Amino acid sequence: MMEFGWPWVFALLPLPWVVRRLLPAAPQSRAGALRVPFFESVLSLRRGFLPAAHGHRALLAVMTFGWISLVVAAARPMWVGEPVALPAEGRDLMLAVDLSGSMEREDFTVGGRAADRLTVVKAVAEDFVGRREGDRVGLVLFGTRAYLQAPLTFDRPTVQTLLDEAEIGLAGEETAIGDAIGIATKRLRDRPAESRVLVLLTDGASNAGVLDPIEAARLAAAEGIRIYTIGVGADRVALSSPFGTRIVNPSADLDERTLAEIADLTGGAYFRAKNVEGLANVYREIDRLEPVAAEPLYVRPTRDLFAWPLAVALVLSLGLGFAQARPWSSLRSGASTFSEVA
Repeated sequence: MMEFGWPWVFALLPLPWVVRRLLPAAPQSRAGALRVPFFESVLSLRRGFLPAAHGHRALLAVMTFGWISLVVAAARPMWVGEPVALPAEGRDLMLAVDLSGSMEREDFTVGGRAADRLTVVKAVAEDFVGRREGDRVGLVLFGTRAYLQAPLTFDRPTVQTLLDEAEIGLAGEETAIGDAIGIATKRLRDRPAESRVLVLLTDGASNAGVLDPIEAARLAAAEGIRIYTIGVGADRVALSSPFGTRIVNPSADLDERTLAEIADLTGGAYFRAKNVEGLANVYREIDRLEPVAAEPLYVRPTRDLFAWPLAVALVLSLGLGFAQARPWSSLRSGASTFSEVA
């Protein structure tokens, strides 16, 4: 749709008429007048070019239309397109995922079939990342060592792809929780305060790495980073044997106390996910505690159109100047002819 950036400029439209009405006409003086013996010839040339009455009306129309074009150009006409949504910038969220050997335990059930922990974690975490519209999301993978797989980015599909390509044992068979927190803290500390979040998911206890998990949590707390820890793994699995069925706890090595302390030190929360639905509920709860950005910002693309009425005014001015110059060129031609006859 058409809009004007400075519509108040249209108040200048009657300005020429106001000036004409309020200001006195320039005085006419015959002082210094010359007698031109061929004046009648000049007058006839002008009459031949355009009759006086019609010429006055045409001149007035051209000047009026030119003035209107100038005012329209000064009012900044623009074409405004449909609103386009821009995602509002939200949180900076790092996702740290455990790839240690214990993540291959098949103590989750999907569709009636046993599934290993990492497969379930990937599916649920990818859905979680996909919902974080407006957030910068990064990915840290850790096992015996921790490393940054994806820096903070708005490109959530790429983060989902990198998470999907992660394999058990890629970073070693052990668990370096403290190093994972340290790498995430290094990436988050330069981001704006009140928006730094780390979601750390593991199924065991820290038994590798350089940095102690609690010390790493204190460093993260000093940088204003909230850590949400998730302990995954079933707590009861029935195993069949020649001697009968026995119940075991496949998550016996999960260090829940340390994970809870990490969350408490940083102002986050600790969650326990014992099955697929429990893990999905954990991520939904994190969505509630750390909601995505509010309504997106909307912009309407604009295209300036002032050049068109300005071009019309320029063409009219040039045409008017050319039309005014023609009688005088005819005058010079008539004067030459008069001189030859004389």
